[in-house]
Amino acid sequence: MLTLTRRLSAFLAALVWTADMAMGQEPTQSGGVPSLVELELAGATIGEIRIDNQNIFDLSDRKENNALFSLANRLHIRTRPEVIRNQLLFKSGELLSVRVIEETERLLRANSYLYDVKILPYAWHDGVVDIKVSTRDTWTFSPSGSLSRQGGVNKAGLGFKEANLLGTGMRFSIATRGTVGGDGPAKNGAELQLNYPNVLGSRATINYTKATFGDNSSQSLSAIRPFYALDTRWAAGASAGNSDSVISSYANGNLTSQYRRNQDRAEAWGGWSEGLVDGWAHRYSGGVAYDNAAYSAGPALAPPAQLAPDRTLVGPFLRYEGIQDDFRKLTNRDQIGRPEYFSLGWRSTLQFGRVLVGLGSTQNASLYSGSLSKGLGVSADSTLLVATALSGEYANGRGDRQLLSGSARYYLRQDSGSVFFASVAGDRAKYSDGTQLFAIGGDTGLRGYPASYQTGDRRVIFTSEQRFYTDWYPFQLFRVGGAVFYDMGRVWSGPYQNAASDRWLHNAGFGARILSARSSTGTTLHFDFAFPLKRDPGTRSFLFSFHSKTGF
Repeated sequence: MLTLTRRLSAFLAALVWTADMAMGQEPTQSGGVPSLVELELAGATIGEIRIDNQNIFDLSDRKENNALFSLANRLHIRTRPEVIRNQLLFKSGELLSVRVIEETERLLRANSYLYDVKILPYAWHDGVVDIKVSTRDTWTFSPSGSLSRQGGVNKAGLGFKEANLLGTGMRFSIATRGTVGGDGPAKNGAELQLNYPNVLGSRATINYTKATFGDNSSQSLSAIRPFYALDTRWAAGASAGNSDSVISSYANGNLTSQYRRNQDRAEAWGGWSEGLVDGWAHRYSGGVAYDNAAYSAGPALAPPAQLAPDRTLVGPFLRYEGIQDDFRKLTNRDQIGRPEYFSLGWRSTLQFGRVLVGLGSTQNASLYSGSLSKGLGVSADSTLLVATALSGEYANGRGDRQLLSGSARYYLRQDSGSVFFASVAGDRAKYSDGTQLFAIGGDTGLRGYPASYQTGDRRVIFTSEQRFYTDWYPFQLFRVGGAVFYDMGRVWSGPYQNAASDRWLHNAGFGARILSARSSTGTTLHFDFAFPLKRDPGTRSFLFSFHSKTGF
């Protein structure tokens, strides 16, 4: 639909441009410069590219011209112009392409350290157009203090994060956190994260994470040169990591058994693509993967009756990814007052691997995974996003470790200040060793019930929300909204389902949403009151939760 609209717009612009030229006039937009569509049709060549890297607050705006915002601008180190320039998908001397400029804006807006992005022509002469890329920063240094309550579990954390270290785009964070509540003991931990995109002006990214939390710990390192744009021709990457986790089983929200899983993983791969051809990007990758998992008794409670056997998987894999170029720019859907990009085209991935005893695996097996998603512009004001995924393995004449999931999300814009949202999601697991369980409760979608209230290997959850987006913009820092919601869901089946799993759960409630608009965190604070519509003995008549997450 978006592609058709774009072509129609180009056709109409061509008619206008032809008429103007016939009358000896140059077609113009505001300021005497032709629009991007008209410039593309005229075969314009890109000349100078000017980077206008603006600070956090616009002091020429009387609403933002105050001592506090002026101080924030002085303390903040602006994004370096070369950091912006290195992410552009177009260069001086190339023919102007509206599609490439739109994709560049979309990719730049994905950076949390940028609040706004505009790419516009500012001069037009002798078939050459000069382009200005204007960006506005967010506040990127955040002493972090978090406090939340979901499903009867209290969580707190302290630390700091910098999302644009010295204006280089590098992200660094360190934090401590703790959990109190539920039926388990108090837990404490710390986390360190480092992300360096566009290393030394390249397209490569380095990520490092180290975390501990109670009896759990993890560490990972990756270096990737991704398919960063639709027309990217090659990609490569390598990663390695270790995790030591305590896996818990629950019954009616109560902890019943535990076991420990220590897992080492590594992967190296390379990929190739012809780029964007006829509105599609087809990508092909191949590599080698290593996965070793060892299981043992947990630190406190006895393990389940069936403890998974240790196993090692080593072997090559092939991967395919297909992406259709069809994106829609919307506002007031999952964010408040911020542009969002919805992919309405087809997107698919397919991976097949073979692990072999001769390479060190504990068995010969075929591993497979795939996903498929599509967005539909049902009408001018409604959007439907659907997705499904499947993974598993086949060995000794039977399938195992199979996971099937699907989801649908629907948005209906009623006016500029309200949207009706509905979603449904389902999951089905088939693991003979019982290592894949689903849970549902106050921390996983059913806001009126305790955490992990139901467990099993099948899950369905439905949510509907009437969302409200206000124009209230307190201190030019926060966007405010609210919601009235209804949740319904159930988890059941499998050896670890509990007594609460014999029925569907329902709750209704209301809440407030506060988006931190000028911070690089881009998180939304959620304050919700949820009321279970049918209570079991011992459950509360309502639950109050507050937490932060990305999205409405």
